[in-house]
Amino acid sequence: MKDTPRSVLAFDFGLRQIGVATGNCLLGTTQPLPILRAKEGQPDWQAVETLLNEWQPDLLVVGDPLNMDDSVSELAERARKFARRLEGRFGLPVAMVDERLSSFEAKQALRESGHRGDYRKVPADSIAAELILQTWMAT
Repeated sequence: MKDTPRSVLAFDFGLRQIGVATGNCLLGTTQPLPILRAKEGQPDWQAVETLLNEWQPDLLVVGDPLNMDDSVSELAERARKFARRLEGRFGLPVAMVDERLSSFEAKQALRESGHRGDYRKVPADSIAAELILQTWMAT
């Protein structure tokens, strides 16, 4: 039987920013973390390493932004490349999770909690990463 990871970091890949969330599988808890800035999908890899050192995850989860018809979008290709780079650089296992509508759901949740819609000030990306992580935990 495969060991269940204890700690997981999830990423909502984007070209300008990458949402991040952490989860504890033993407790079933998740929480959003500050976003990572990116340039054309390239994060500050030192910032990623700092996160990994701080949270000590056993597994990394990356959202797979498939199109609604199940086809692979250009963004999905880039998210998969990001996942391969995470695995190659840090030697941690990476799982891809279908994340269709996670950003929409994150923005909806923020609106319901009183958010005024300025996602530059309060980005939804880490909330989306948390939803991606919760999806992974539920499977």
